[in-house]
Amino acid sequence: MRPSRRAVLTAAATAAVSTAPTAAAAPPHHRLRTGFERLTRDGYALLAGQKAGIVTNPTGITREARHIVDVMHADDRVELTAVFGPEHGFRGTAQAGGSEGRHDDPATGLPVYDTYLKSGRPLADIFTASGVDTVVFDIQDVGARFYTYIWTLYDCMEAAQLAGKRFVVLDRPNPVTGRAALGPVLHREFATFVGRQPISQAHGMTVAELARLFNGEFLTEPVPLETVPMSGWRRSDFYDASGLPWVPPSPNMPTPETALVYSGTCLFEGTNLSEGRGTTRPFELLGAEGIDRRWAAAANELALPGVRFREAYFAPTFSKFQGRTIGGVQLHVHDRVAFDPVRTGIGLLVTAKRVWSGFAWRPDHWIDRLTGSTRVRTMIDAGADTDEVVAGWQEELAAFRRTRRKYLLYR
Repeated sequence: MRPSRRAVLTAAATAAVSTAPTAAAAPPHHRLRTGFERLTRDGYALLAGQKAGIVTNPTGITREARHIVDVMHADDRVELTAVFGPEHGFRGTAQAGGSEGRHDDPATGLPVYDTYLKSGRPLADIFTASGVDTVVFDIQDVGARFYTYIWTLYDCMEAAQLAGKRFVVLDRPNPVTGRAALGPVLHREFATFVGRQPISQAHGMTVAELARLFNGEFLTEPVPLETVPMSGWRRSDFYDASGLPWVPPSPNMPTPETALVYSGTCLFEGTNLSEGRGTTRPFELLGAEGIDRRWAAAANELALPGVRFREAYFAPTFSKFQGRTIGGVQLHVHDRVAFDPVRTGIGLLVTAKRVWSGFAWRPDHWIDRLTGSTRVRTMIDAGADTDEVVAGWQEELAAFRRTRRKYLLYR
C-alpha cells in the first residue's frame, strides 16, 4: 500500500527537524517577565506617591507591543508626568547622531525632554525643571560598550544624584546573552559618549546590572538606586528565548542577529570601509571599492569559531560609498554559542589590512575611541596577527570580569 500524502509530509518534516543544526535552532521559550511587567504586576508600588519621569525609546514596549508610556499614562495607579528621550528620540524619529528635541508627545500630551549629549548639571537641571521625584529607565540595550544608551543611563544616574532624585531601572534581556565579558577595556583617557567608563567592549551584562556597577564603581556619589530585575531570564539566553517582540533600538540595529555581530564589526566605523550602513544587513556586510574575493578567503583561513565569510557585493543607499557598488564580505554566524564577535572583528581588521592596499583608519583615530586605547590600532599597524592583538587585553579583561561579578543578578 502506498503511504498517504499526510504520512509522507509528516515523515519529511520529522526528518528535517532531526537533521537541522542545533546551534541555529531557537531554544524553547520559557516565561520571562521584564522589569516593567514585574512593576505593573505589583501595582506600581515602587512608584507610589511619586511623580515619575521615564527615560525610554521605541524599545520600551510590552510583549503585546504597546509602548509602556502609553500603558502608564492610561493607568491611574501611577503618576507619569514626563518622558526623557535619548539619541534617536523617544518615538524614534531621528537617525544616528540626532534626537527629537523638546516637545509634547502627541499621543499622551506628556512633555518630552531631550537628554541626548546632555550630562552633569545641565541634565540635572532638566530633571529639576520637569518636577519629577523619580527617574525611571527602560531601554533595550545590545550588549556593546559603544552603544550609547548605556551611557545615557550613566549620565542620567549622575544627573539624578545631582538633582536629588530617586532612580529606578527596569531590566530587559541582553540580547546576545550575559555569559561573558569580551574584548578590550576602555582606558579613561579615551572616554567619550561611546564609552564613559572602563568596561569591556562586550560587557555581558543587563542594564540593571550595569546600573549597579556604575553606582558601585564609577559615580562620584551614588544615586538612590532601585532595580526591578527580570524573572525567568538565564545568562545563556539569546533574545529569541524571551518571547518578546524585537524593536530596533536604533535605525541600524534591525534584528537580534545584527546585535550578535555588532560588538565586533562596529569597529569598522573607525576605518574607511563601509560597516554596512545603508543596506538591509548593517554590520553583517562590510566592504569598500577595490576589495574582492581575497578578503573572504583570508578571513575564512582564520577558522574563527562559529562564523563563515562570503564574498559579497553591495551598494549602500546612504553613509560610506552611497550609491556605489563595492566588494567585501558578509558574516554568516552558524554557531552563535561558539561565536566570539570581538575576536571576529579583530580578525576582519587584520585580514582587510593585509589583502587590500587601500585600507586606512579614519583620520581622527575613531578606532581608538571604539576599542578604548591606541593598542589595537598600533598593534595591527605593526603587523600583529589576531591572536596577538587579542592577547594584549587579557589582563585588563580579567580584572574587569572580577569587578563585574559583584554586580550580576542572574545565573
